[in-house]
Amino acid sequence: MTKFMGWVDARFPATKMWDDHLAKYYAPKNFNFLYYFGSLALLVLVNQILTGIWLTMSYEPSATGAFASVEYIMRDVDYGWILRYMHSTGASAFFIVVYLHMFRGLMYGSYQKPRELVWLFGMLIYLALMAEAFMGYLLPWGQMSYWGAQVIISLFGAIPVIGGDLTEWIRGDFLISGITLNRFFALHVIAVPIVILALVVLHIIALHEVGSNNPDGVDIKKHKDENGVPLDGIPFHPYYTVKDIVGVVVFLFVFCGIIFFFPEGGGYFLEKPNFEPANGMKTPEHIAPVWYFTPFYAILRAVPDKLMGVIAMGGSIALLFVLPWLDRSPVRSMRYKGWMSKLWLWIFCISFIILGVMGVLPPTPEFTLISRICTVLYFAYFILMPFYTRMEKTKPVPERVTG
Repeated sequence: MTKFMGWVDARFPATKMWDDHLAKYYAPKNFNFLYYFGSLALLVLVNQILTGIWLTMSYEPSATGAFASVEYIMRDVDYGWILRYMHSTGASAFFIVVYLHMFRGLMYGSYQKPRELVWLFGMLIYLALMAEAFMGYLLPWGQMSYWGAQVIISLFGAIPVIGGDLTEWIRGDFLISGITLNRFFALHVIAVPIVILALVVLHIIALHEVGSNNPDGVDIKKHKDENGVPLDGIPFHPYYTVKDIVGVVVFLFVFCGIIFFFPEGGGYFLEKPNFEPANGMKTPEHIAPVWYFTPFYAILRAVPDKLMGVIAMGGSIALLFVLPWLDRSPVRSMRYKGWMSKLWLWIFCISFIILGVMGVLPPTPEFTLISRICTVLYFAYFILMPFYTRMEKTKPVPERVTG
């Protein structure tokens, strides 16, 4: 085995990669349970790719055959039902894990210097995931798939001058049709996954270059022993690989429980109208995107003007990209920030959740008012951040991690 690895290492840096990214990559020793979600995101990504490959073997990307092929997978293909549920539940699990991963970044300032690129690559992954999920959402060719895509794509029509032509170019037709389905299938199966995989590699490389953050926001590279090993660091393998396995086991218990006993998620993972084939002559009673898009959909609906609504929805995502330059706090972790940062983080999270609920419900004057209030609070979190992070009094940060 030693001779074989020597032969491989002479031609490919296998051992070096193992050491740099696992065996000799020193991570802070005070990681808590919130650090499970990065590895869980990678697990769900693998699940989506593998189940997606199997589903494409029996799926027909055409307006006449798409819905029937999904029914064929569910009823006639051996284990097709579980593959489909693993994929559909996996999509929701992906966003749950990613949102918790992002929350941890906000909690401990993982976007601050020198990790700005790590955050930007992560946000690009999030943007690519949204595109991937949206394109995959059309593929079952059910009622909600069809009309949800119709509504979202029509938003591009609000762009002045080029809006109409851009919308038609995206659809490939005057309305959602088989051409739209076919191109979304190609992008969902080939193009966007390649982009996501490339961004994940860049995200990990950037992370390992600057080192992982920790709940204290302390740089462990400042204190090293005579061998250059961080005093507050431990090798990622075997310590954190074993710890992550525990997180994976717990996650799989929950994930499998949902797949076997609650796969439709009460109509939120798989909407009831999507069990009807797409019909351009019959509009569902209430059109709403799948739950992980609803916060941004609520922001869109909260603004009366269509163009301004689209700008607000785009701005709500764009602000996340500039977050590293909005936070002027001298400390990273929420443990040592002042009360204003803590208060605004909770306001932001609660507003985001309420917007998600409002995006699912039919619009009423009362719900619209709530959406507008939460939209203002959502944007205020970012716009006021340079002021309250600079003004507030922070606690002294320890020289080394506190455990």
